[in-house]
Amino acid sequence: MTAMGEGQHMTEVAAEQSGQSDPPEHSEHAHSDISGGWLRAAVFGAMDGLVSNISLIAGVGGGGVAPKLILLTGGAGLVAGAISMGIGEYTSVQTSNEQVGAEVEKERIELERNPKGEQRELAGMLREQGLSEELAERVAQEVSKDPELALRIHAEQELGIVVDELPKPWTAAISSFVCFSIGAFVPLLPYLFGSVYLWLSLLFGGVGLFTAGALVSRFTVRSWWSGGLRQLVLGALAAGATYLVGRLIGVTVG
Repeated sequence: MTAMGEGQHMTEVAAEQSGQSDPPEHSEHAHSDISGGWLRAAVFGAMDGLVSNISLIAGVGGGGVAPKLILLTGGAGLVAGAISMGIGEYTSVQTSNEQVGAEVEKERIELERNPKGEQRELAGMLREQGLSEELAERVAQEVSKDPELALRIHAEQELGIVVDELPKPWTAAISSFVCFSIGAFVPLLPYLFGSVYLWLSLLFGGVGLFTAGALVSRFTVRSWWSGGLRQLVLGALAAGATYLVGRLIGVTVG
């Protein structure tokens, strides 16, 4: 049962216990993915790919190396970064899910050992959310009749997780790998078409940063231009720092 299904079940239980025959009607609406699955990994991957490779290219370009070496460096950064992001994302999500599983198992054992105590605990949480004492007791009693439902409700209320909607490690890993690769590829485009100008690569990267920030803003309340400008400024600061470092090292070595 999903979080929406559990919420609806508890609403129906509360309605029945309070004497209402039908739950209040509500309009259907959709939400964006906020569970930490593909969207978070995609955004992080794309932004990291853009910023890291723009900064890498700015650094080696500032050092005065030849365009072919810049292309080689940027290509290596793309491959290494994409693999690293994919592995890191998989490990991070898998570890997080395993930790959640361990906590849920603790809750399952506690429900088996002390069902009455857990029922009282659930009733207390429902009272804190605004239900009357009598209604909270009845809802907690009804929920506790189904061990699996009780486990999901306790996990959501106590741990803040929905056990049926955990992010998938492979989904996050692939999303991060692909989006990092796309982001890191953008500043390399001018060099792939024969350009020898660093500023053109940085311009492509800047357009990519603004576009990515504007697209991400669609999932938030931030305006598209504000999201794009924020990402552009942050990326420019990173690229500026590495460019200065490259210039200093290039002058020293030269």
